[in-house]
Amino acid sequence: MRTVAIVGVGLIGGSFALALKKAGFAGEILGVSSERTIATALERGAIDRAATFEQAVNEADFVYLASPIHNIITDIERIGKIVKPRARLLVTDAGSTKQEIVAAAAKYLPAGIFIGGHPMAGKESRGVSSADANLFQGRTYVLTPTALEQMQWPAVIELLHWISKAGANPLVLTPQQHDHAVSFTSHLPQLISTALAISVDRNLPDANSQKTAGPGFQDMSRLALSSFEVWNDILDSNASEIDAALESYIAVLTQFRTQLKTDPSALQISFEQAAAFRKRLFTATILGS
Repeated sequence: MRTVAIVGVGLIGGSFALALKKAGFAGEILGVSSERTIATALERGAIDRAATFEQAVNEADFVYLASPIHNIITDIERIGKIVKPRARLLVTDAGSTKQEIVAAAAKYLPAGIFIGGHPMAGKESRGVSSADANLFQGRTYVLTPTALEQMQWPAVIELLHWISKAGANPLVLTPQQHDHAVSFTSHLPQLISTALAISVDRNLPDANSQKTAGPGFQDMSRLALSSFEVWNDILDSNASEIDAALESYIAVLTQFRTQLKTDPSALQISFEQAAAFRKRLFTATILGS
């Protein structure tokens, strides 16, 4: 890669740019965003210069789409109208759902230039002012090829090199596998955290009662700080998978409620199962990082 264009220089796009630079990328990084965002990105050293969308597509050999999901889909269609067939270009994205984005790329882009992506990293704060070169350290970075041959494209191999240099752990899934998995591991936790905060707010309206909230509640409600502007596209584009995840979670809560009424000791098995899974999951993650 000689020239990288970041379309949407926010938290993820800005962090990817900073991570590239920290990892030793010596090429030029272009930024496509609002004037205010570009000014901050330049000040932070995330990008080298501003570009229009058309300039970015024509000048870059790697385009990184890091806007909200519906904007990414629109940008893919715009790229398809600009890019020449057989162009030396790789387009990827950082969208939190993959099936609609990958389908748009198949519809609008020439074959051989797109691979879906999703870094499993983020913060509650937004914008390039919160960008961090270390954001991807130790985090899973999902790539979603529609065929495994895509992983052998020279440009994708180079992308994998920079993902690894940024400290992330690449993982290959199909778009369908990705959207099903993140409905449980990302989207469901967001809704659980939001629901928990609402429930406590409704049932403990007085300040003294709220003072009983300790570290457990603080940890569990952290995601409630997230902006709906970010989540609107995610919930819309993965609604069926999220609905299934909610149904599964509600079934477990219903089971707990029944056991609490009839035989609270029966909850011990669930506690032990959950603890064993939690230990197994994060031990495997640490050992694999």
